[in-house]
Amino acid sequence: MPGWKKQGKIQRGFRKDEMKIIVSGGRGFIGSHLVQALQQGGHTVSVLSRASDAAAKVPTFVWDPVAGMPPAETMEGVDAVINLAGEPVAHRWSDDLKKKIRDSRVMGTRHLIQAIERASVRPKVLVSSSATGYYGDRGEEQLTEQSAPGKSFLSGVCQEWEAEADSAAKLGVRVVKIRTGMVLGADGGALARMVSAFKTKMGGKLGSGSQWMSWIHMTDLTGLYRFAAEHEVSGALNGTAPNPVRNEAFTEVLGEALSEPSKMSIPEFALKMMFGEMSEVMLASQHVIPEATLAAGYPYEFAEIGAAVRNALGVSK
Repeated sequence: MPGWKKQGKIQRGFRKDEMKIIVSGGRGFIGSHLVQALQQGGHTVSVLSRASDAAAKVPTFVWDPVAGMPPAETMEGVDAVINLAGEPVAHRWSDDLKKKIRDSRVMGTRHLIQAIERASVRPKVLVSSSATGYYGDRGEEQLTEQSAPGKSFLSGVCQEWEAEADSAAKLGVRVVKIRTGMVLGADGGALARMVSAFKTKMGGKLGSGSQWMSWIHMTDLTGLYRFAAEHEVSGALNGTAPNPVRNEAFTEVLGEALSEPSKMSIPEFALKMMFGEMSEVMLASQHVIPEATLAAGYPYEFAEIGAAVRNALGVSK
């Protein structure tokens, strides 16, 4: 990864000690990048996944997060557990999907901690995913890790999710919760969908475009997970860059990077017709500042939106 060196003194505040780390959801959009980053950092990595993969390059254990605990052998000799498992939210929600979104996170984390409790030697740290959805739609309010949670469906899910993760502290496990914003990676996630829309001349700002967007480059998100596993930090860390932008500004940057400038606006009513309740997430304003993340000393590689978008897309200036 940029800025990291395996030989000599570790740069950018990272350490060299090898750890054995297991990643739940390690074959997903974020997980696949994280596994690679951890391996490049000198760590030994295994994965928990819903399905087996004969071609997998790392040891993979089959686990259904809702059904029960992962296999007992998955925790043997493990130093750190990174929990990314969760049903994707970027679809039109039905009651059934909302239940899957909640249960995959809340029950999945509960079952993972039950496995940690039963391990003969427990892992030292649990780094558990959360989301900036924790804060809900907050308009112009600046939000830090100390801010109160919101009142939306996703806010409630995040609160339950984090509470389950916190229960590992009773077992003597250090707990870190990463509240992730929009992840910039061209091979998946929201950015890939936006790129597709721009290339078909359908890209544009969402609603008024005045809502704040809190984002993070994939390099920094995977780096933050590694940082949290390696360093004596605990509690909530905002997995966002230090400089959030308004949706309209983000749209302009993306259009310029793709040489597909757009003056389009996708009206709120259209988003609500297409996505129903999930459109609230797309229109929510979250001005999130990673105060605790910065205080912990995490060294961002991409703090500005222009450089982050261009790098994610592989576009030169």
